[in-house]
Formats: sequence, structure tokens, C-alpha cells
Amino acid sequence: MIYYPDVTSSCVIAGGNTMSLCPFVDGPGGTGRGNPEGHKTRPPVSLGQRDPLSGRPFAQATAARMGRKVTVATCALNQWALDFEGNLQRILKSIEIAKHKGARYRLGPELEICGYGCWDHYYESDTLLHSLQVLAALLESPVTQDIICDVGMPIMHRNVRYNCRVIFLNRKILLIRPKMALANEGNYRELRWFTPWSRSRQTEEYFLPRMIQDLTKQETVPFGDAVLSTRDTCIGSEVCEELWTPRSPHVDMGLDGVEIFTNASGSHHVLRKAHARVDLVTMATTKNGGIYLLANQKGCDGDRLYYDGCALIAMNGSIFAQGSQFSLDDVEVLTATLDLEDVRSYRAEISSRNLASSQGPVRVPALRGCPSQASKVSPYPRVKVDFALSCHEDLLEPLSEPVEWKYHSPAEEISLGPACWLWDFLRRSQQAGFFLPLSGGVDSGATACLVYSMCHQVCEAVKHGNQEVLADVRTIVNQTSYTPQDPRELCGRVLTTCYMASENSSQETCSRAGDLAQQIGSRHIGLNIDPAVKAVMGIFSLVTGKSPVFAAHGGSSRESLALQNVQARVRMVIAYLFAQLSLWSRGAPGRLLVLGSANVDESLLGYLTKYDCSSADVNPIGGISKTDLRAFVQLCMERFELPALQSILVAPATAELEPLAHGRVSQTDEEDMGVTYAELSVYGRLRKIAKMGPYSMFCKLLYMWKDVCTPRQVADKVKRFFSKYSMNRHKMTTLTPAYHAESYSPDDNRFDLRPFLYNTRWPWQFRCIETQVLQLERRQRQDLDGVD
Repeated sequence: MIYYPDVTSSCVIAGGNTMSLCPFVDGPGGTGRGNPEGHKTRPPVSLGQRDPLSGRPFAQATAARMGRKVTVATCALNQWALDFEGNLQRILKSIEIAKHKGARYRLGPELEICGYGCWDHYYESDTLLHSLQVLAALLESPVTQDIICDVGMPIMHRNVRYNCRVIFLNRKILLIRPKMALANEGNYRELRWFTPWSRSRQTEEYFLPRMIQDLTKQETVPFGDAVLSTRDTCIGSEVCEELWTPRSPHVDMGLDGVEIFTNASGSHHVLRKAHARVDLVTMATTKNGGIYLLANQKGCDGDRLYYDGCALIAMNGSIFAQGSQFSLDDVEVLTATLDLEDVRSYRAEISSRNLASSQGPVRVPALRGCPSQASKVSPYPRVKVDFALSCHEDLLEPLSEPVEWKYHSPAEEISLGPACWLWDFLRRSQQAGFFLPLSGGVDSGATACLVYSMCHQVCEAVKHGNQEVLADVRTIVNQTSYTPQDPRELCGRVLTTCYMASENSSQETCSRAGDLAQQIGSRHIGLNIDPAVKAVMGIFSLVTGKSPVFAAHGGSSRESLALQNVQARVRMVIAYLFAQLSLWSRGAPGRLLVLGSANVDESLLGYLTKYDCSSADVNPIGGISKTDLRAFVQLCMERFELPALQSILVAPATAELEPLAHGRVSQTDEEDMGVTYAELSVYGRLRKIAKMGPYSMFCKLLYMWKDVCTPRQVADKVKRFFSKYSMNRHKMTTLTPAYHAESYSPDDNRFDLRPFLYNTRWPWQFRCIETQVLQLERRQRQDLDGVD
């Protein structure tokens, strides 16, 4: 069903002693091709004639009733996959806030009704049914009256599933707009569940289900690629990925007169990514003018991803409202009041938009018929809406001012993102806290700091009146009257740390772990695992009659590695035992989530024991590099005043699984791996981001490291990396679910799909490298002989 406004938006043209009203040539909701069908025009009137409605001179009354200032709202919601009840309440709350702030258009995140991360649940008819039930509840709610609501949900049309925007007003569905470009790289698999709408600028009739027909009294609604034409402006939709495509829909929509663009996103956090999103929006409105609203999901909706908000409102290349990237608020609504005339005047000056070429004298296209880029664009179908985003009397309405976007440093992103992810995981899993094996090194120390940062954010949220956070923390600590005020005190309630010593542990790491635990306030346990290790090895010796020894004591490398693995695996068993029963031993209910602390570089190389302390319930640092973790720990030392971190930062990284030498650590991580952490980050980025195999990586590093390595050294490094990487790739199949933060993560679950049984000799690839090395060495010798 199509809705028509009563009168067209108009402009005033002076002519002699009279003023006449005519439609905008490319005006609000118009096509740029004359008077839109169904719109009315008025006959000329004299300057002295008074308006019958207001009694004021006609020109003044008309200007006041035109309306040019619009208040629009976008939001970031912490939705949860398949939590239809919670998702509905958060959507309603966002609409209520938007209306309270004076907005007449509200945009929500992608697939907000069911939650973005439903994955294969999208195949289920239940997901479609319950999404329609939530839509019915929204249509029926008085909260959604007198505001255009733009919500996201899956829709089946002609037995095909689409990722859709459903736009409605006052119990009438105006348009169902399916997504046209689906995200299908990295963590995204939208083509697995949805089909893109490929019919550009075309719509079909969508027959509404009976439960919706009963509410809207509509049998069919437009389904497809169209825009909304209100009384005062024109609104076009993009959905997430469409902003990132080479030819985004907003380009042609802007040329066709659309003034407000909306983008509903489900975009997750990656370190150093925020600027890309902001740049795309500001560039879109810089080139073509217009108002741009971006909504995004926030929080952990059920898996490894953290959606990082950053909702925004932009106009003509400037930001007018910035949402938080990380926060514990489940609902965040941004509004801005902007002048539509600023869009029109901005576009009027873009001659490359208005004129097809600069050949010959410049003429106004509307008056001279010169072809323009705008006039050559195929028109979008208009859904005409008898509603205005502006008010009649808006002359004194204050306008929003531009703001400068504030970015977090990578260390700040780490301190906030994984901490918020941990909070969502803790409260939604309904557990009583965390258990962390604390070794006294950077990785486990950084994990402890993330929990402490989470406690800081919880206390700040409660201080600022967040009742949802207060209710959640009271549930977690099982105390209905508890109000957290001190992060250290809260940390003592939700975090248990444990130093698991062995005969190979040093006093230095024991002291570092104890000092950090004392400064952050965690409940700390110290124990010795040697009896358990000896018991396990005793079983082996009893059965085989053999007693393996470390290489330092004359044993083989096979014996030494097995003895190290036993220690590591015993620690995992003890961690889970204490996580399950430590609260029981104190007479408290619940259990603890075990935290892992293997970083992304160690996982990439496989420098970890399968089913050791890296095996946990969740790992907040599993997608973060060692280099970034050290910067984060430095930030925590300064911001949270934790001096114990200083000694952790300067100490060499060590697993402490081999015997001590004269009471001191003899084993270091980089020596064990045969590669530095800095080199691992380079290998990781080239392998995943640049998509390089052994030969391509050798060619790249040959140039990158030409000043520090010979071709032979580069070849040896590349061969060593790929040999160890392929040998240990099987460990990625059991990797603990980790916070996704780095674009070169080796996560085998969905992000980095590779085989885990390789020919670790890489004979063909390594032979190609060797051929190049020999050629370069021969050429180098020839050059030296020539000099001699």
C-alpha cells in the first residue's frame, strides 16, 4: 500500500508583486523530474494576502510550515542471539528514548529482532516465526506510534530467506528492504543463510502473514529496493556490507534526491578498525552530501565476536553524534537535529554532481536542459509517506553541532573491548566468577588485568545509575543488597587466581603472581603440583618399567617434551577442579569460568600444549598479539597504578617447564620457538591478511628484511615457521573460544579455515624457495668476482 502526503514540499519563487508556490525541481521526496504524482500545487497569491490558518502574511506562514529541521535517532543495542524477549524490550526502550529526545525516525542494528549471531538457527522456521511475533508486538505497542521505526529481521519471501529491514509507522508497514550485498568473508557467512536481493530499483508485493495482517489491515506491502518519500525529505536504506562495497547504494540514491541515508550494521570489533567505518561514512557524505545514520550492535551476542557500537550521525562530511565503542549500557540512543537546507545548499555547489561535463558555459540543468549526473541515474521507486520528520514551527529549534571523533589507542581498545566481552559472558552464562591460573608472566597477568578493568567498568556503570548492571552484579555475587563501589573489592568477589608451582618454578614468578593478585584484590591460591605429576609418572613407570628424564639430566628431547606436557596438563585438570568446587568449599553457590591466557602469536605457531592451561572456557587474549599485550599491560600499570606489572614486563617470557639452572630460569619462550614474537606478528599478517604461502612470504620478506638478513637466513626463517605452523595446526581444532581482536587470528572455528593435516616438509614450495636462494647467491658471487 502506498501513502501520499497531502501537499508537496514547495519552494517560493519571487515574480513581480506576487509569489507563487511550485514543487522543488529535485525536492524532498521528489524524483527530480517534475511534480510527483498525487501532489497538489497552489495558485499564485499576492504578497499582502494573509494565510487563513495563522493570520500571518502568507510568505511568513508558509516558511514556518515548510519545516526544514529534522531530528533523527540511531542506536547501539546489546542484543543476544535468540533472546527474543530481551531483544524486544531493548528495541522498545530505544524507541522510547528516541521519541523522548524528539526524534521522528529511529534506526536499529542489523537483525536486531533475533540477534545477529543466530548462525545456523536462521535455517529454523522457529527463528522466522518468533521474529514475526516480535514484529507484531512492536506494531501493537503504543511506544512505536508517531515515529518511523526501522528494525532488522530475517524474512522469507517466495521460499527464499532474506536479511531485511522492516520500516513501519503507526501500525502500517511502509517497506521491507532486503539486503543486497551480503558479508561473506572473515567471520561472516551470510551467503550460507541468506540470498541477496539482486533486482536493483525494483519491488514486488510481499503477502503479509495473517498475524501481521490482523494488526496492519494490509494484505501486501512493497518488498525490494525502494526509498521513502515523506512530506519533507527522502530516506534511503543501506545494510552494513553495502557501505563497504565498491559501488554503494548511497551513491545513486544521493544522485536521485535521497537526503537521509541509513545503515543498520552488525559490525564486530577488530583492533584499529574504527577509523575505517568512520572514514567510509564521512567520505560518503563528503562526496555526495546528505545525512547519514549508522546503527550497530554492541556486546557479545553468544560467540567469539564483540560488536563495538560506534553508532554515529554524519552530515556533509562532518560527524554530529558519536556513540561509545565500548560500554556496559545495553541500550544507547543517539539523536541529532539537522537542517535539510544544509544538505541542499551543499549539493548545489558540487558541480561534478550536477553537471555531466564542464564543457561549454555552465548552465543550470533545470533551466537549460543540460544533462546532469543526477538526471542520468535510474530513479528509485518511491514509497510515499503521509508523515514529516520536521515540525511546522522549527525556526527556533536548536541545531546539533559537529563533533570531532575520538579514537581509542590499541591499548585502550584492549582494556575495554575484551573486558566488556567478559562481562557479557559472565552474566549471560549465569556463573559466579572466573578462575585464572596466574603464572607471573605477561599473558596471564594481562588476563588478570582485563578482569580488573571489567570490575572498573562495572563500578563506573553502577555509579552512573545503570540499574541493569547493578541487578546483574548482585545476581553474580548472590547478594541482593550489594552495591559495588571499589573495583578491587569487586575483583575479590569475582576472580580467583592460582599460582601452580612445580619443582621447575622460580621464586621470582611466584612473587610476581602474588604481588599482582594482592594489588588487584583477587582471591589468590598458591599450591604445588609436584605430587600430582609424580603420581601420573608413577603410573607410567609402573606399567612400562621406564622413567623418562629431562634433557638437562641426560634424557632425550622426546622424554623432555613429554615431562613438560604432563606438568601443563595436570595444571588444566587442577584448574577445572578448583573452578567447580572452590566456591562449594567456602559454602557459596555456583561455579567459576576458567580463563585461558594463550596469545594469538603462540596459537599461530602452536607453542602450547594441547589440553593444558590454554584449554579453558574462554580466552580474552587469544586474538591479541604479544606486542599489543605488552602495551596494554604498560597502560594498566600507569592507569590502574599496579606497580607489580613493572617486574612482569621486564622479565623474560618463560613456560618454566624445564629444570632450573642454579635456581634460575633456563628456558625462554623465544628460544624454545626459534622465532621472536615480533617475527611471529609479521608471519601472521602475511599468512592471513596478505594470503601468502611459503614462496610468496619468502619473496616479500626478502625485500622487507634485506638490511638485516641474507637470502639464506630469510629462507631458513620462512621454512622454520611453516614447518612448525603446519606441524601444530591440529591444535587449532581444540583452541579455547577466544575474543576476536586481530585480523590474523588462526581461529579454526570460523575465521581461518585450513586443513590440520599437512605435509610438513612442503617439498615443492621449499624447493622453489631454495631455487631462488641459489640463484641469488650465485649472482652475489658473480658480482663479488667482478669487483675483484
